[in-house]
Amino acid sequence: MPTSASRTRKLAAVGAVLALVVAVIAIGVVIAKSTRSGGETASGAAPGAGSSSPEAQEDPAQQKMFDDLARRTTRRADGDPLAVGRKDAPVVLVEYADYQCSFCGRFTRETQPELIKKYVDAGTLRIEFRNFTVFGADSERAARASWAAGQQGRFWQLHDQLYAKTRKGSALAEGKLVGLARDSGVKDIDRFRADMKSADADKALKKDQDEGYQLGVQSTPSFLVNGRPVAGAQPLEVFSRTVDEAARAAKDHPAAKGADK
Repeated sequence: MPTSASRTRKLAAVGAVLALVVAVIAIGVVIAKSTRSGGETASGAAPGAGSSSPEAQEDPAQQKMFDDLARRTTRRADGDPLAVGRKDAPVVLVEYADYQCSFCGRFTRETQPELIKKYVDAGTLRIEFRNFTVFGADSERAARASWAAGQQGRFWQLHDQLYAKTRKGSALAEGKLVGLARDSGVKDIDRFRADMKSADADKALKKDQDEGYQLGVQSTPSFLVNGRPVAGAQPLEVFSRTVDEAARAAKDHPAAKGADK
């Protein structure tokens, strides 16, 4: 029954959160309370921000945890339209985000271009996007639209349009999304509409959502950088330091790369 399924999902999510918290404490990951509002929950609250510290990276148990998380979450799929960067890049940043999340927009506008310029273009970093919708039907419709644009090779163009400014509610109505798709270079609008409502879109969104729930993701944006957690739209310096740490660790202790799932 739907009610039972919903209760099961909530219990599974709570269990995943607790498991992740225990694991994080066990390996000594530093979770810092931040005065910056770096992320949003479905209730609109801003959680504390967390990132790994250079000193903690030396802990072998922590590194193993990072490697395990990276294997579980990185896909490195051939031709993934929701990814940018080399498939064999030593570092993968996985982002869980919602298109109504203003902090996700901040990351896309301010931080991601710098990461692409500094790390993706150099072959060090790959970015993989996950549609993790926390704000309801409008977010889900936008996520479907971005996935549909990706089927015509225009995911990142529509993604950037959606985050060019904060869009909520009626700004994400189907007609508005079709207009943004056209502006993003999507050629076949009939196919775009059909893809938005397809079973394949359902499957893709569920896969991303389930992955986030299993990790205990509660707010957007949330990131894993080769398994290292970064919560919220942190300053560029935080991401740069984390990518640098992950690249050094990948060079010194190469772990098995994530496989298609």
